Amino acid sequence: MTPPMEPVLVYPAPAPPELAQCLDLSGWVWKAVADEAEARSDEPDGGWAGAIVVADEDATGAFAVCRALRKRDVPLEPILLLIGGGQLDDLEHRDELFDDFCLTPFHPRELEARLRHRFWQAGQQEVRPDLVEYGELILNLETYQAAVDNRPLDLTYMEYELLKFLASHPGKVFTRETLLNRVWGYDYYGGARTVDVHVRRLRAKLGEEHAGLIQTVRSVGYRFGQSRWTP
Repeated sequence: MTPPMEPVLVYPAPAPPELAQCLDLSGWVWKAVADEAEARSDEPDGGWAGAIVVADEDATGAFAVCRALRKRDVPLEPILLLIGGGQLDDLEHRDELFDDFCLTPFHPRELEARLRHRFWQAGQQEVRPDLVEYGELILNLETYQAAVDNRPLDLTYMEYELLKFLASHPGKVFTRETLLNRVWGYDYYGGARTVDVHVRRLRAKLGEEHAGLIQTVRSVGYRFGQSRWTP
């Protein structure tokens, strides 16, 4: 599926860090604007793909942007509104200004699901890159970003490559020699200890709660996630 080339409008600018991180990790193409005037002046030739409007800090400005986007010759859709739980009364009689809303603080998985659903309903294809997902772990294969529980992981290139390979084959056991060949390459002359060192570092960076994602199989090697075979 080919994603749309145009960006999603995000208000306000700069975008809240947690929103920017979520959009970047999930591969959405987006651009933040400061107000409705900037939404017009910065609009790409092909138009905005949709909009995410954050209203929990400045509801007045947020609704002004929504109103401006809806009053165009061709009303923009979809518009997703992010709003605090204490502001729900503000949505009354404003249904025409947005297509969906999500409460803040939001869970990245919920926001992603709502975005995908609304873009599908609007007849647009998803702005979504290749991802590897396992539970709360997400790896963006286009940007080389990784996060667990929405916490970014600061990985070296080889740590990322090893985690990507393992997470792409959940439940399968690999020997150290196989991992050396498949991740480091056949021309790598390092020993099997290289794999052990990188696994140890990955477990530390994943944190105690998720370190068990990479399991040691005694006398064999390593397995990511749960085995397909249950006792």
